Amino acid sequence: MLTGLAGAAGAALIATTPVAWADDPVLPNVNVYPSISPAEFSVLSGAWYAFGTPDGLTCVIDKGRNGFGCSGAIPAAPEGANMVSAMGAEAPTFAKATAPLFEVAGPVKPLPPQTRLAYRNVACAIDPGGATVCMNTSSQHGFVLSPAGSYVA
Repeated sequence: MLTGLAGAAGAALIATTPVAWADDPVLPNVNVYPSISPAEFSVLSGAWYAFGTPDGLTCVIDKGRNGFGCSGAIPAAPEGANMVSAMGAEAPTFAKATAPLFEVAGPVKPLPPQTRLAYRNVACAIDPGGATVCMNTSSQHGFVLSPAGSYVA
């Protein structure tokens, strides 16, 4: 799981409960969207890129740990999970955190629809329907967060 750079984030991560997801769905291709400059999404002294989603989530790409995730009221999340994260090539997991973990990023700028925010092999995009898709493009593991159904793959 994505561990925090700040004490509050680390403490919140410790208090999470993993949530299982039974299906083996396929992720949409985030590389169909044009990449945008990540500079304006830099937070925590450049340690993370962070953005807001149409559903009000805060999502981050942790540059130092090759991790990514989103936290907040995840739409259609399994078992009421409020966080999803992954490190490196591992598959993401949903979890229930006691606090909104990624709010330590502070106010974040929304990621424009049909654009891609990428750093090394991690990329996130907002599709035309407003779903958030993040993935490790090397391992092809990632997640989709959408009112129609949120899942990891």
